[in-house]
Amino acid sequence: MNTFIQEAKQSHYAIPQINVNGLIWIECILKAAEKTRSPIILGTTDKVIEFLGGYDFICKTIKNKVASMDITVPVIIHLDHGLTVEGCKQAVDAGYDSVMFDGSKLPIEENIAQTKEIVEYAHKHQVIVEGEVGAIGGNEDGVIGNVQYARLEDCIRLAEEANLDTLAPALGSVHGKYQGEPNLGFDEMQEIQDAINIPLVLHGASGISDEDLVKAIKLGHAKINFNTEINIAWSQQLRQTLTDNQEMFNPQQILTPSKAAIQETVESIIYKCLSNHQVE
Repeated sequence: MNTFIQEAKQSHYAIPQINVNGLIWIECILKAAEKTRSPIILGTTDKVIEFLGGYDFICKTIKNKVASMDITVPVIIHLDHGLTVEGCKQAVDAGYDSVMFDGSKLPIEENIAQTKEIVEYAHKHQVIVEGEVGAIGGNEDGVIGNVQYARLEDCIRLAEEANLDTLAPALGSVHGKYQGEPNLGFDEMQEIQDAINIPLVLHGASGISDEDLVKAIKLGHAKINFNTEINIAWSQQLRQTLTDNQEMFNPQQILTPSKAAIQETVESIIYKCLSNHQVE
């Protein structure tokens, strides 16, 4: 993953992370990536790991699906918002390519110490680590918080002292639906980008304008996370299918249109993130 993230940063594009919320998401995301010839990150939020069947099950399932579908583009399996050191280590042991430790609610000293422990463990297994500073607002998969901008000093300390590979500084984005217009801290992005030479990660991108996404990418964001808009597209299509076909009971017939909605939404996201790049 590190190779692709570094290339994205240098060439001013971003690799999208799409959250997996169920097994049908895997197939749809992979189809979209293969169709657009794009690298893709499949994220599994720590809060839904048990729902998905556990670290080992979901990691092996994704890898088996990649093989059975003859996927030829780079596929990265990522733990999103890992909440414990032990959980991140379990993901590494299960075969994840990348883990994020969300120590943003901890005092900075404790965030650094725990992140560093994960980095030292993960790097022994060629797994990269993402850290977080500040507080990303909203509600996603049970992770609730209010927006708190990352402090430059904390970003520098976490990146350097923990030897991070990527950093998610909270700069105004939120999980879930936005109330009003997003207010991203572009000046702060510039300061962080000037101070640390690692790729940045933008969480809560659903609802951010294409123009603001382009700005964020130019300011060092090489990984951008999407979830809400895909879930909305899937659920709206599923409701429509059931409303229009109230006698329908075959699961494949019911789910097929909503799966198409997932794939189409992911394709649209990929084109936004990779507008300056195409994987051959």
